[in-house]
Amino acid sequence: MTLMVRDEADIIGPMIDHHLSQGVDTIIVTDNGSVDGTLEILQSYEDAIVLKQDLVQRKQQHSVVTAMAREAFTRFGADWVINADADEFWLPTAAGRTLREVFTEIPPDLQTFTVPVIDMIGAASLRGTGLQRLRYRDTRSVTRLAELGLHAHSTPNAVHIGHEFIEVAQGNHSVNLESVGTLPGHLGIEVLHFPWRSWEQFERKVRNSGKAYESNPDLQPSPNHHGMREYRRWKLGSLQSFYVLRHPAEDELAQGSLTGELRLDSRIADAMASPVEDEPLDPFAEQAARTYGPILSATEHESRALAAASDVRIRELLGYIDDAKHRIDGLLSDLLGIEAAAGLREGSLRADLEATRARKIVRLTDAVRRATQGRF
Repeated sequence: MTLMVRDEADIIGPMIDHHLSQGVDTIIVTDNGSVDGTLEILQSYEDAIVLKQDLVQRKQQHSVVTAMAREAFTRFGADWVINADADEFWLPTAAGRTLREVFTEIPPDLQTFTVPVIDMIGAASLRGTGLQRLRYRDTRSVTRLAELGLHAHSTPNAVHIGHEFIEVAQGNHSVNLESVGTLPGHLGIEVLHFPWRSWEQFERKVRNSGKAYESNPDLQPSPNHHGMREYRRWKLGSLQSFYVLRHPAEDELAQGSLTGELRLDSRIADAMASPVEDEPLDPFAEQAARTYGPILSATEHESRALAAASDVRIRELLGYIDDAKHRIDGLLSDLLGIEAAAGLREGSLRADLEATRARKIVRLTDAVRRATQGRF
């Protein structure tokens, strides 16, 4: 397993313990300049992990993870490589099995396959790891997610065989190998994802990520990229409202449990303790976020719709301008043709005139010669 981390002290210990207990042979970790105690926690594992440091904070995940993934093969002879994040807990879908047991049976001929990432939610919190609080799998509809300011559920992650020339894309969602075949159902794997553990953790992550992207002009994420969208909200002071909205209120949690959109999954809650104790949000702040958050979300949707409509209108106007330019170019071409034809006609007429004048002079000269013949 490879892992690039920055300021994840509230969860990094349980995350590493979980994957070591699941039979991951080697965990290569690069700490990206953590200042919250993450590095000290990693150092406490000593030889249980391979620890590296990279102090450059320019969102260079692609190059760092690619280097670790290659080392997993060239140095450690990895048959399979998982490129994970600190807030991910990888598990077999079959109860009672470990990752090691499942990967032993996966045909290496597959080369690579993707694994679904399930966002885990529960009550909102000011601080705390929240592994016991965030026990519900979020499978709400895309329409409901949009109402909460979310674009979509998390993107699947890619697993791949060990390879000397592997390339891991930014975000760990794909690699440069072709997937050959389908993972057998009884060997299924999934990721339980804890991205919104507390307001303090989430705000720090958004701030760090946004500033790192800003410092690297070589990376141009889409404006709709979730990190950039959150960073804009942080700058506007509306991020906390969106954080709260992502966590269902009691009535939505009860309804979602009935419909199956919010399904209880306590495997991590039962197996791992939370290093940081939960501390609830101020109830007035939470109520304000739930009251005004939907208005902010609706306003954001309207702004995006207006921007999209403006883009369409601008494209139409550009089309009209291009059409006018083509018409003008055609008229200019016609005028140039007329001018050229007129020039040719004028030249021809001038030539005819000169020829006629020359003929008349010749005839006049002949007449004079005849009239004066013998006189001079």
